[in-house]
Amino acid sequence: MSIVVDGHLTIDQVVKVARENQPVEIHPEAKARIKKCRALLEDKIKKNEIMYGVNTGIGELANVVLSQEQVEKFQKYIIYSHAAGYGQPLPIEVVRAAMLSRLSCHCHGHSGLRLEVTELLAELLNRGVTPVVCEKGSVGACGDLSPMSQIALVLMGEGEAYYRGERLPAREALERAGLKPIVFQARDGLATINGSNVITGLGALEVYDALRWIKNSEIVAAMTLEVLNANMKAYDERVHKVRGYPGAITSAENIRRITEGSELLKQPGKKVQDAYSLRSTPQVVGAARDAWQWAKHMIEIELNGAADNPIFFPDEDLVLTGANFQGVPQAFALELLGTAITTVCVLSERRVNRLMNPHLSVGLPAFLTRGAGMFSGLMLSQYTAGALVCENRVLSHPAATGSIPAAADQEDFVSMGMTTALKTKQILDNAQAVLAIEFIAGAQALDFRKPLKPSPAVQAAYEVIRKYVDFMDEDRPLYSDINRLKEVVQSGEILEAVEKVTGPLK
Repeated sequence: MSIVVDGHLTIDQVVKVARENQPVEIHPEAKARIKKCRALLEDKIKKNEIMYGVNTGIGELANVVLSQEQVEKFQKYIIYSHAAGYGQPLPIEVVRAAMLSRLSCHCHGHSGLRLEVTELLAELLNRGVTPVVCEKGSVGACGDLSPMSQIALVLMGEGEAYYRGERLPAREALERAGLKPIVFQARDGLATINGSNVITGLGALEVYDALRWIKNSEIVAAMTLEVLNANMKAYDERVHKVRGYPGAITSAENIRRITEGSELLKQPGKKVQDAYSLRSTPQVVGAARDAWQWAKHMIEIELNGAADNPIFFPDEDLVLTGANFQGVPQAFALELLGTAITTVCVLSERRVNRLMNPHLSVGLPAFLTRGAGMFSGLMLSQYTAGALVCENRVLSHPAATGSIPAAADQEDFVSMGMTTALKTKQILDNAQAVLAIEFIAGAQALDFRKPLKPSPAVQAAYEVIRKYVDFMDEDRPLYSDINRLKEVVQSGEILEAVEKVTGPLK
């Protein structure tokens, strides 16, 4: 079934189109809005009214008025000059998410481009033609001009595109897909690129992945709590309700559900109060949940808005210039999300330390090996977790405060939101590995606690881990275990197994 795009999208819909190749369809009312807006623009062109980026230059050249003959050529040259990126190609799913975000923007009927452009953008998605887009070059203001221009090139039959697993010249990819390139007319080119849609598309995927990661962090925390016989009074609903943070209330509830039925947690000898890394999990993960909620809110506003310049208002016969292309709202959201994920990673590494250290692990062998001394056990996996946490701390330094003026100081403040989005992607990737290391340690610890049984939900997680990582009876190279389980964590297999027991986690 197609996703009908009318200017309003959810993050789940972005994921379905970007990753699952679900087809899209432009809503008839959206088509009518696009046509109505185009009629306004064409009427104003006939009247020789001056409109930014239509019959003027852009940036510092906005005061240069173009002749009628120059207007159409100008749209092509905008794309040529702005396709100035650098680096490796963005993943196909990110480019598809960006294309869908731009398509949604057009459907509001405030962009002034021809319907044919938007329809071809939709057909690229439906037929699996994905532009090759360099990952670096956007400063996140005036839109993601450089990467979006590589998308626009393909609409013109230029540049490169992926089609059925091959990287091809764009014209050949279009021909194989049964599509024809278009010639941009007045406004078409700038309307294709003048939004922060790569930030938004990538941000939507990150927000989706981050919630699954947060749930996995609660699962692995529950596993560690069980093997360390934690005092679960810290997870009592009343503790969190009296303070009032919704994320903490939710996180504590999820962990109570995951640990329900644990024999390990019924042992005597609990401490009056556990260390912060065990006791503070709802407060820390809960704060990350609240940060995630705000990030989701901001990205979905962008997915549902008209981010363009100028903005055309057909009902009022009005054209207004502004700065709706600014990537600051998404940048702030993703900066916070990256900081939140990094902070939870710190908590995970500290719990791994407690599993490794025989002075803190409530009777577990040093470094989770029977032969400590001859063997080092999982000692070095904690080093890796520490290195990843350190890298994430560096990546959490904000890019969104790092404006560097462009365009002869006409564009004298930019968001650097694309840098934020890229580093948040790396933070999340590292974070999957941090959890994988704690899962490996937790499963090893569970084996040392036998015959006591964990909760059914933790047992389900353990069984998935043991499909991919064997018990470590004696030392072996660990890099393949860590890399393999990182992919498992990221895939959601552990989360799905746990939710079969608990029902959907909040």
